[in-house]
Amino acid sequence: MPHKIGFVVVSSSGHEDGFSARELMIHAPTVSGWRSPRFCQFPQEIVLQMVERCRIRKLQLLAHQYMIPSKVEFYISESLPEYFVPYQAERFRRLGYVSLCDNEKTGCKARELKSVYVDAVGQFLKLIFHENHVNKYNIYNQVALVAVNIIGDPADFGDESNITSREKLIDHYLGQHSSEDPALEGTCTGKSDYISPLDDLAFDMYQDPEVAQIIRKLDERKREAVQKERYDYAKKLKQAIADLQKVGERLGRYEVEKRCAVEKEDYDLAKEKKQQMEQFRNQVYEQLQLHSLVDAEPLQSVPYDERPLPATRKQPAAAALEPEKSDSDVSEAPKRGAAGEPEPLTEKALREASPAVDVLGESLVAGAYSKTWSYREDALLALYKQLMETPAGTPKEELKSMLRASIFLVRRAIRDIVTPVFQASLKLLKMIITQYIPKHKLSKLETAHCVERTIPVLLTRTGDSSARLRVIASNFIQEMALFKEVRSLQIIPSYLVQPLKANCSTHLAMSQMSLLARLLKDLGTGTTGFTIDNVMKFSVSALEHRVYEVRETAVRVILDMYKQHRAFILEYLPPDDSTTRKNVLYKTIFEGFAKIDGRPTDAEIRAQKKAATEEAEKRKKDEIKALQGQLAALKDIQAEAQGKEGPSLEVESQDTQEGKAAPPPAPEIPDNHYLDNLCIFCGERSESFTEEGLDLHYWKHCLMLTRCTHCKQVVEISSLTEHLLTECDKKDGFGKCYRCSEAILKEELPRHIKTKECNPAKPEKLANRCPLCHENFSPGEEAWKVHLMGPAGCTMNLRKTHVLHKVPAPLPAGRGTAVTKTGTSGSKVGSKIPTPKGLNKSSGRTYTKR
Repeated sequence: MPHKIGFVVVSSSGHEDGFSARELMIHAPTVSGWRSPRFCQFPQEIVLQMVERCRIRKLQLLAHQYMIPSKVEFYISESLPEYFVPYQAERFRRLGYVSLCDNEKTGCKARELKSVYVDAVGQFLKLIFHENHVNKYNIYNQVALVAVNIIGDPADFGDESNITSREKLIDHYLGQHSSEDPALEGTCTGKSDYISPLDDLAFDMYQDPEVAQIIRKLDERKREAVQKERYDYAKKLKQAIADLQKVGERLGRYEVEKRCAVEKEDYDLAKEKKQQMEQFRNQVYEQLQLHSLVDAEPLQSVPYDERPLPATRKQPAAAALEPEKSDSDVSEAPKRGAAGEPEPLTEKALREASPAVDVLGESLVAGAYSKTWSYREDALLALYKQLMETPAGTPKEELKSMLRASIFLVRRAIRDIVTPVFQASLKLLKMIITQYIPKHKLSKLETAHCVERTIPVLLTRTGDSSARLRVIASNFIQEMALFKEVRSLQIIPSYLVQPLKANCSTHLAMSQMSLLARLLKDLGTGTTGFTIDNVMKFSVSALEHRVYEVRETAVRVILDMYKQHRAFILEYLPPDDSTTRKNVLYKTIFEGFAKIDGRPTDAEIRAQKKAATEEAEKRKKDEIKALQGQLAALKDIQAEAQGKEGPSLEVESQDTQEGKAAPPPAPEIPDNHYLDNLCIFCGERSESFTEEGLDLHYWKHCLMLTRCTHCKQVVEISSLTEHLLTECDKKDGFGKCYRCSEAILKEELPRHIKTKECNPAKPEKLANRCPLCHENFSPGEEAWKVHLMGPAGCTMNLRKTHVLHKVPAPLPAGRGTAVTKTGTSGSKVGSKIPTPKGLNKSSGRTYTKR
């Protein structure tokens, strides 16, 4: 069943500050999405990499209300157009485009959601944005995209190890709002092409994230209940889902209003909206008896030995949103605080966070420890504001204490599984490193403390089961490594070149390898923490990793290192011999080295030898064929002359026997002048066939010749197919049909072959094949004359229509029956007409077939 496919933003042509294309990886009511730079050049482009090779079924775009592109094009590819295997580079294939309305009817206040149904397989999707619609609000001529959604199926590689599971999906808070009952639609899982409303973009962009998570959990329970025929329970869940969708939309509106109030610095209104949200949320949860709905249904008609062992259960909302904890104490139940306030700290939390409480206050730390994710997020944002407003001149010790207490909370929040909280922790960490420490002129030791305390936890998050959180963590690590305050410390590279542990998760290994490759391009080797030694040792060991993607990235890193350091890299690799090349990875590496050096690879050397051999054989065959053709032409002329002499002698003998006077014998034409005034192709003889007259005859009238419509050369009709495939200036545009053996334009060839309407050709020994009428006829050279010149022959030889009359032309005595004169071959021309392609002009104006 098609479902939402997660993706990573690989690149973009540019963005306005604060509106990076990476924002497209997050779906929530408060996201801003991507914006192009001001007064940018068009087209703009974004490249997305899906977390798995998939068959895309549906694409969705949520456009900005006034920064609207006139058109968006879609392209797909199996891989990026760069070398991994140097001789296997692919390009993006165009899928099509969608046009977006200018939004004038709504006064540029509404956002257009465009859904496109496609059917294409690949892993990389490129979006091309064309010029913007002009309106009074878009003063910088920008284009923007609020959100993009991809729905599809994992593509089957034919290997179960390559088929990724649903854990690779980015768990964006998705769903579908419908005027009908969406709770009922969620159970239609029997259809292979059914797309769940919960995977649609519209629902997520207007739903509260916490409610969206609960809706998904209830939807799963509903499907299970239907499968077990527990219809009463399914009915309750259906109604609860429908009610929760309305609740989620309302809470989503409150959240947007709260953010707007914060931006306007109307903190009283923001506090009011926050309290309103919590009161409404708690009231709805109570009314729906949510916990009883989500708790596992009672076990009945199940054998005793098949029942699962009892386990401690957490309440669903808390279980889904509670951050990871070590040695949690279930006996320390938190006391509920006043309405709109986080619950007080437990004794355990108070002992753990006492240093932070002493510096930042119990109220803020209690919010950071709250089981309600919005309180945790708000606490981090409040701390952000507090640090930003810390006045210059504050004592150093106080500044350091605030920094270390803040890093304590940041480190804890990095482990949070709720995306807004996780993102708030990264925002706070970035501000501390790039603004707080430089502003107050704290030492590099404080920066090192921030990095050392947070980078191990961040690296752990790159192995998260949620693809979205993996991407956010990886991107932030790459960004943080490039901070000028962090770059000089060389801390992050040292973590990335640590050997991969045998028991580490697949996601973690892939993320570490990918981060190494990306940062190596950004930082290079030398004084950055990356050296030839530590990078190559890590990469060579990664060639033995069990995960294919890790090995693949290691090959790419080694090739990149070879570009910069050449001979030094060979010291870390086994010798380049036949034994080593039996390993596919090492073969790819050494062939990549050859490509970088400009040397031919083994495959290219073999191909060159094969091409040279084939070319030599072809030249030999062409020479033999040319000689055979000349010999056959001479034999035909000799046979024709002998045949014509026979009837002439027979008539003379008959006339003599009857006593009639025989005409005086005409003087014979010397052999070296017999071919004068003769077309050796159609056999016509005419006094007008001078050198220029023959050229005109070949160019316009000879029934055995034709002009190529592509290069305008005159060629024999019998060799037209070979000409188009091997000699014509446009030969690269033709391919040969395996069924009819004719030359077909390559752009038409797939349709030509698919329709199977062409007349199959027979072997050359059994029949000739006419390229004009596409018919098979008797083999042999003479059969061509009968077919092309005879009245019952080819119906598509257009030169036949120009034959006006045939007048017998007398031949000198001894030469037999006269050859007829065709058309207007005696007409004069004012310029030299080219000799037919494939004809050789020798001394004495003798023409021979090639």
